[in-house]
Amino acid sequence: MTVPAPDIGLATTLFARLRELAFDGAGITRDTYGAGEQAAHDLMAATAHALGLEVRTDAALNLYLTLPGRDRALPAVMTGSHLDSVPLGGNYDGAAGVVAGLAVLAGWRAAGQVPQHDVTVMSIRAEESAWFPVSYIGSKAAFGLLPAEALSACRFDTGQPLREHLSRHGGRPDDVARGVASLRAEAIDCFVELHIEQGPVLLGDGHAMGVVTGICGSRRYRRARALGAYAHSGATPRLHRRDAVAATAALIHGAQQDWAALEAAGHELTLTFGQIDTDAHQSDLSKVAGEVAFCVDIRSRSHATLAAMDDRLQAAAAALQASHGVVFDFGVRSGSEPAEMNAALRQALSQAAAEQGSPAPALPSGAGHDSATFANAGVPSAMLFVRNAHGSHNPDEAMATADFAAATTVLGTVLGQRAGLSITSALPAR
Repeated sequence: MTVPAPDIGLATTLFARLRELAFDGAGITRDTYGAGEQAAHDLMAATAHALGLEVRTDAALNLYLTLPGRDRALPAVMTGSHLDSVPLGGNYDGAAGVVAGLAVLAGWRAAGQVPQHDVTVMSIRAEESAWFPVSYIGSKAAFGLLPAEALSACRFDTGQPLREHLSRHGGRPDDVARGVASLRAEAIDCFVELHIEQGPVLLGDGHAMGVVTGICGSRRYRRARALGAYAHSGATPRLHRRDAVAATAALIHGAQQDWAALEAAGHELTLTFGQIDTDAHQSDLSKVAGEVAFCVDIRSRSHATLAAMDDRLQAAAAALQASHGVVFDFGVRSGSEPAEMNAALRQALSQAAAEQGSPAPALPSGAGHDSATFANAGVPSAMLFVRNAHGSHNPDEAMATADFAAATTVLGTVLGQRAGLSITSALPAR
């Protein structure tokens, strides 16, 4: 049986509407548990209703759009992604996976096909930890795995806790805090997520899509500080200084050398100091800086590598405290767990891509994705990356429609295989 083609016309319309709803004058902002994310969820729910799909939400306001199967007792086949974005982001990060899922189901509906299993497109809340300092809020909450204390985490721009933002949009934070789960691993056949690649590998290699081998975990210090002493820039000799800038620069330089050494020893990781700030009110041209704020992001698919880089960072900080007369305070450590993608699903995606003349190389994901939550919860999971120019987390994301259509066709093929499609003359109206 040939799986029906996805409705790419619907997808094009949805992408255009998503852009209209979230354009902030420079980029796309769909704020987590805010007006931007909510507008995107409302659009997907309305689209699903028009397609005759079942629509429901859970305590964390994750959205489930389901085409019922012939045997509803069977484990559900799931796809989807998140709809929030970073501030001043692009239109395709996350959203492409939800749109692809709806395009697949729209194609099946139009062709009058009913799967044996339920097939659900999940619009996941709060994947982007740029808004709240917690990873995978929506997907963790769906499995009852979000720690209760996460509800006290404050959004960076409003200063209000997650609990307040969730309640404002109709969620049930008390249920989330109690670990009430809407998903159980044993009730899910698989989760397959389509997502734009957020780096340059596919573009550089000339491939429209790639199959993800695994998803990196992370160790993060969002509010680290180097604490020294302010002093006169001309009157304080070098040996009398407690220069927070010099100490931070030395820490970064040493960490870069440690990164290179670990790579040379066979480790796979990335290390980023994404923000470095002196106090705008106290720092001055004629002062030795007494404080520097910075953040650290370590990523790897290996727990051992994450620990090794973190240990080297802490050891370097301890040494610099003695040599530079400063104190390093790394603050609270956050992060996420690495995840491996299911071998059978990876093979199915690779084969489906090859059969349509679009070979899909294997590649790791340096970025985090909700598929990691599913995989670590015990659900067979996989990811399909779509070629995308100009990276991600910026307004210039550029996924070609032809690439998206090819990848969505592969997604539909694998979902159809897992769901056991069967042909009927028509589906009942809903």
